[in-house]
This record gives sequence, C-alpha cells and structure tokens, in this order.
Amino acid sequence: MAFTPYQLFLAGLMLITGSINTLSTKWADRQTSHFCDGSGTNITYEHPFLQAVGMFLGEFLCLLVFKFVWYSTARYRIERMVYKGDASSPIVRCWPINVQKDTRLVDGEQTFNPFIFWIASICDMLSTCLSYIALNYTSASSFQMLRGSVMVFTAILSVLFLRKKLTWKHWLGILTVVIGLTIVGVSDIIFSKQPEGSHTNTEKIAGDALILVGMLFTSFQVVYEERFIGKYNIPPLQAVGWEGIFGFCTLGLLLIPFYFIIVPTSNTGPDHRLEDISSAFCQMRGNWIIILATIGNILSIAFFNFAGISVTKELSSTTRMVLDSGRTLIIWIVSLALKWQSFYLLQVLGFIMLVIGMGIYNGVWEHLFRQFVTRPPISSERSQLLPSHDDVTVYESTENRSRDTNVPVVSVSDNINT
Repeated sequence: MAFTPYQLFLAGLMLITGSINTLSTKWADRQTSHFCDGSGTNITYEHPFLQAVGMFLGEFLCLLVFKFVWYSTARYRIERMVYKGDASSPIVRCWPINVQKDTRLVDGEQTFNPFIFWIASICDMLSTCLSYIALNYTSASSFQMLRGSVMVFTAILSVLFLRKKLTWKHWLGILTVVIGLTIVGVSDIIFSKQPEGSHTNTEKIAGDALILVGMLFTSFQVVYEERFIGKYNIPPLQAVGWEGIFGFCTLGLLLIPFYFIIVPTSNTGPDHRLEDISSAFCQMRGNWIIILATIGNILSIAFFNFAGISVTKELSSTTRMVLDSGRTLIIWIVSLALKWQSFYLLQVLGFIMLVIGMGIYNGVWEHLFRQFVTRPPISSERSQLLPSHDDVTVYESTENRSRDTNVPVVSVSDNINT
C-alpha cells in the first residue's frame, strides 16, 4: 500500500525543518546590527559558538518530548505490563494525560549511565562549532553538500575501529561521493568569485575545509556511538536529548573562557573576542530578524531530530537518507531564489554525483531495480525504499542485529543530530 498520511507528514516535517535549520542559521549570519559600543556601525552577525549552544538547546527539547510521551503513555504501558519505569512514581500517578496507544518512541531500556553520551556530545560540539564557523564563510548549499563527506569518513573509520568489511559496491559509492565533493569544492574555487559576506574567497575555501574537518568529528561520534552506546537499547529521542544536555552544559561553560580569548580576525564584538555574548544580544536587540532566525534554528533542530528518528522507525534509514538529499536540494533552490548565491552548472553535477554515490553505498538503486524492474511490486508490500529495520540506529541494541550486517547505513543529519 502507499504511504500513510502520518508517514507523509513525517517526511514533510523532516524536509521542511531540516531545510529551515540550515537556512535560518545562514539567515542570521547574513544580518547586520550594531554593537553596544556606541559607534552605531552595523556589523555582520557572527556568533557560531552561541548558535551551537542554541542547537544543543534544540536537542535538549527532544528529551522533553520523550518525557512527555513517556509519562503520557505510562499508565497504558503499566496496564499492559510493559512499563520499564517506577509504576508507583507520583509523576506517573498524577500525570494529567493518559494516551491509550502504543508508541515506539519510548521503546528501549532505561538502565544506562547518561555520562556515556558526554564524549559523543563533545564530538558533536566540535563538529557543530566548526560547521557554524564555516557557514559564515561559504554558501548554504555548498555547506549542505559538503556535509555528505560524513558518509566517507564514517565508512573509513568503521573499517579502522569497528573492523567493518566494505564490499566493492560500498567502495564504489564512496568513490562517487568523493568525486561529487571534489566537484562542489572546485566549483567554489573556480566559479564563485563573489566573497561571502565580509569574507574573502580564500576564507570561503577555508570554510569548505572546516566543513570537512567538522564532518570528521561527526564520523568519530557515529563510530563511538556504535561501539560504546550501541550495546544499550536506548530510545533514540532520549539519546539525542542527553547529548543535547551535555553539549549545552559543556559549551555553555566554555563560553566563559572564550570571552577572554582575543582573536584579531573575530567579528563577534568590538574587542574581537573569540565569543562575545553581550555583543550578540546587543545585535539581537538591534535586529529582530536575528532573534527570529535563532528561534527558528532552535525549534527546527528539535523537530528535525524528532521527524528524522520517526522516519527511521516508521520507514527506514535509507528513506531518511533520500529525504536528507531532498533537503539539500531545497536549501539550494531557496538560496538561489533569495539570491544568496549564484547558479553554477558544475555544482549541479556535484550534487547529482553525491546523490548517486549515497544511493550506491546504501543500496537504494539496487533495491529499486529489484523491486520495479526484475519483478512488479506487490500491492501488499509497503511502498518504501527499503524494509523497516530498527537496528540501523546506533542507539539500539546490537544483540538482535543480523550477523551478516557489517556496514552501517549512513545518512547526513543535524545531530543531527544537525
């Protein structure tokens, strides 16, 4: 049968919120406002570390959603004797909402040490900060396309640290993605003559390099999660929330010493500090669009994580990967429509190569060929790109994974959860 309305809603929500996440951040980066030094000069808003704190706040909201669903379905699960918490808890007894329905969002164990997410949050913090710095230097579409390098890095690190075995199809997919990334990078170098904001073309190229380094940290995060967190059957929404808490607290504390570090090339404030929170709020007060874009960034990352995890649960992780590729296309189209960047035909070729490579790596094209060419689809089958596999997420237990599954499905996310 076709997609259900709920599945279509989740797919649309993931596409829209995922696109808003990158576009709202870039929207804020393009704004100008004055500092509180009395000069009255409008300066470009550049506060990547504060924006990263906002991203972690959005991830923390996922934990609030998890707790809401957890307690709203608690009495129903107690009646069915599948509740894994304290049934005598006053919160459970006094919770005003009682949802009589099964939900897979709360499936999983609750016996784990939350501090296992701290290292993952540090990798996420490094990746996010580098990515947001890079977004000041490069275009939103190049930023999103270059994030596809996470698939390459994750595959290589999985071979090195997890002893994964890649087939020739996976290497072909990796090679195709590398070609696509090279084309996107070359298009930035050759054709993009216009500086990004107040930054030079050299800084734009440096921004592309920062994105690649950031995706390397994301790959370390994925490998760490599969190696040390994968043995626990933790609900993904809850896992994202815990990473948000640790990331928010860690980076929030680091903002204090960042204030006292002077960087001559920094545009965070009149004193050129690594991060100047007071100047950031002054700029927000002088330009309401920055506030709107910041709120959009926080809320979009929360809804994007919820939608992405739900898509993986309801459909498959490969469907999530395809939707994420569609998100890149939306960001590109919107950037062109708003005249944030110029159109370059070579970038189209790079995007196509990225999609083809990711499809080869994740087996999308092979499955589509088998389903629609070698035999007609059966009406009773679910119309999705791949069968639903719960074991694709690194947060779920590895005990039930197939012994033949040696290579994880990799998708581009704002962790993802950015």
